[in-house]
Amino acid sequence: MHRPNLLFLYTDEQAARTMAAYGNDQIEMPNLNRLAQQSLVFQQAYVTQPVCTPSRSSILTGLYPHSNGCDKNNVPLADDVKCLPELSDFSDYRTAHMGKWHLGDEIFSQHGFNEWISTEDSYRGYYNPWRDRDRHCDYWHWLTEEHGIEPPQTPDGFNDFGRGVSARLPEELSKPAFLAERAGGFLDEVGDDPFVLFVNFLEPHMPFFGPRDGQYDPDEVPLPENFDAVPGPNAPLKHRLLYEHFRNAGISGLPLRTEGDWKRLIANYWGLCSQVDTAVGRVLDALDRNGQADDTIVVFTSDHGDMMGSHQLVAKTVMFEESTRVPLTMRVPWVESGARTIEQPVSQVDLVPTLLDLMGHPSPSHLQGQSWRPALRRGEDLPDRDVVIEWNGPDNGMIRQGRDMPAHIDRITNYKEAWEAVNDRIRTIVTPTGWKFNCSPMGEHELYNLREDPGETRNLIDDAAVSELVADLYERLLEWQRLTDDDAHLGADPRSR
Repeated sequence: MHRPNLLFLYTDEQAARTMAAYGNDQIEMPNLNRLAQQSLVFQQAYVTQPVCTPSRSSILTGLYPHSNGCDKNNVPLADDVKCLPELSDFSDYRTAHMGKWHLGDEIFSQHGFNEWISTEDSYRGYYNPWRDRDRHCDYWHWLTEEHGIEPPQTPDGFNDFGRGVSARLPEELSKPAFLAERAGGFLDEVGDDPFVLFVNFLEPHMPFFGPRDGQYDPDEVPLPENFDAVPGPNAPLKHRLLYEHFRNAGISGLPLRTEGDWKRLIANYWGLCSQVDTAVGRVLDALDRNGQADDTIVVFTSDHGDMMGSHQLVAKTVMFEESTRVPLTMRVPWVESGARTIEQPVSQVDLVPTLLDLMGHPSPSHLQGQSWRPALRRGEDLPDRDVVIEWNGPDNGMIRQGRDMPAHIDRITNYKEAWEAVNDRIRTIVTPTGWKFNCSPMGEHELYNLREDPGETRNLIDDAAVSELVADLYERLLEWQRLTDDDAHLGADPRSR
């Protein structure tokens, strides 16, 4: 009986345009680029919500964030909401999760993963009350016990390696290097036994600095084509707030006032992407040397993208393409159609049912995604389907309840208006024909023609020529809400504006 393996590699905050398969051949990514050449490459892969916890919840459960309960950051995934290893009989498999989790009780094995390697101590404040909050992650033990690195003194006496500290360590002591070592060791040890292994790299997530800050010359880094398309007075308020925030406060200690500043930031981000690529290469090498590659599905993706200067914004939390689109490649050795490009828009909510199907396991009926296996097996295009992305607030990842609101925000709004914007529950629909409609209950709707305006620089929502299209997209969102039991209030028909 064929018992296929699954190696699921994912990063944090990696936009689609960081790989050659997505149009960027300037970043040195030899391992991921080679993997893409051997894989199905999904050109338009979208997250279910462009922030960490909600997106990860969908990747692992096949449910939208509003359905699995993880609709904002740092919400624990409930015990009765099952992840992929719990959704079928994997009792004869070695199941492991390594790296960032961000779905509650960060360093403790859970949700069908019998083996657990942790890298983050920053979420101990969110542990369940019965958890040991004095326990350190595996990365901390690796640094202190195997490499003799003294942890910095912290006011609470916990003495952890914060992200800003670990990012300044030499590359051989970095989190990607640690995960590559542990994942490679797992593959060496597992031998011929079937396995499910998820490996998540924090990088290229902020802080946007690391051991490869000098790898790329900022003068040779291009700015995004939509760099100058900054949020104007008619843009959604959240976009204007974020624009003001970043150009005044910067990020990761880096100013963002000049084009040179932005190029420095992007160069650092590229260095983090290349650092992850090296670690991924070590994991793939382990797969090859153990003769496991022919029996293993290899997935690579990210939990959301990063604006990295598009519209002069950084990070995620907005519905622009750079934030919501991610790389997604899938190498399935026994799919006869082999390596090819999939052009239709797809959602990560489909990953769990697709992977279960490809591994010969039935998909539970409660899953909200659909399997791509029938079309992939026949080498056909995927069925045309709309993709829906949600934003549930209030945690927008950067401005939280005014805590990070700089004083200059008062120039464009008062605090109450700002916080209402952060709480805006947006629903976005992307169609196979290239239309993207962001439906806001505050009436800050957006409509973009992605085929003619991929940089989303022209909001067509007030164009009378597309009013019937907008009405149709609104109705399609309402139908999706009915099918998924989504109770977000979308407001009145946009034509009534």
